[in-house]
Amino acid sequence: MKSFMAKESEIQRKWYVVDASGLALGRLASQVAAILRGKNKPEFTPNVDCGDHVIIVNTDKVILTGKKLEKKFYTYHTGYIGGLKQIPYSRMMAEKSDLAVYEAVKGMLPKNSLGRKMLTKLRVYKGAEHNHQAQQPVELTLGR
Repeated sequence: MKSFMAKESEIQRKWYVVDASGLALGRLASQVAAILRGKNKPEFTPNVDCGDHVIIVNTDKVILTGKKLEKKFYTYHTGYIGGLKQIPYSRMMAEKSDLAVYEAVKGMLPKNSLGRKMLTKLRVYKGAEHNHQAQQPVELTLGR
């Protein structure tokens, strides 16, 4: 029996809108990463980008469980000597919640050129408005 291997030209891509209000950050990110990879499709192929487009709205209403809001830090390096920066997630969620969700999803995708290509299909917005109505996205409910 032959294994099915999807080709890039055979893939049908859909657009989904996810309302992130009231969802835990990690659970939201893992479910969105699975959709971006295409693991929810029967024609999933690990070495082909067969995922769908995902729009995440209301990221300012995402919750962090436990004491992560006070104890967890977003760490990055500026590239200069001594340029290690840390921002507490309490400030991150207040000012740049869209970046926090984006980085959480990015961390759950493969760390290669295929993962970077999958990440281009993710759009993240702080409020309830987005400018992708022309693609007719379908409302998607995750883990409620």
